[in-house]
Amino acid sequence: MNAIFTPEKPGFLHLVLLAALAVAVAPGSPLMAQGLNTEGTIDAIVGSDVNTNEEAVADDEDRIVAAIEKTPQNTGEVRRRFSIDRVDIVFLPDFGDEETAVEAKAAEFESQITELRNEIQGSAIFYHALDSRSVLLNDVIALEFGDDNGVTIFVAGHEPGTQTE
Repeated sequence: MNAIFTPEKPGFLHLVLLAALAVAVAPGSPLMAQGLNTEGTIDAIVGSDVNTNEEAVADDEDRIVAAIEKTPQNTGEVRRRFSIDRVDIVFLPDFGDEETAVEAKAAEFESQITELRNEIQGSAIFYHALDSRSVLLNDVIALEFGDDNGVTIFVAGHEPGTQTE
């Protein structure tokens, strides 16, 4: 037998040592997985564009109250969603300025809103959609699902980077 590497030839020992060295060094090597800061990664996770706008609480008070009232159902829906076609984040800069029906309803549903925030934190889609726009989970008031596989997330405060002092 004229094999290049056989146990009787010195080349075989070199090959075994090289393989052992490669295995020993591999755990210390950096992983080649795509990081969350890589361009396009968040878009791939969310699966759609994330749109933002600001509006006054009074402009859509009934809609926001209805979304808060559906928080228990929407919390379960966050768990089940694995894709979203549209994400709209609506900032409510005047939330907390005066007592409104929205603020009263948010206080009434405080524990359910906390559960919703926890579910959002556990969902790559929802969490990264918010994080991509620098939204803190504690500012999320409610969300509503649309018929078009879209979601609107209502957030207390100004859109980051737009508030002027």
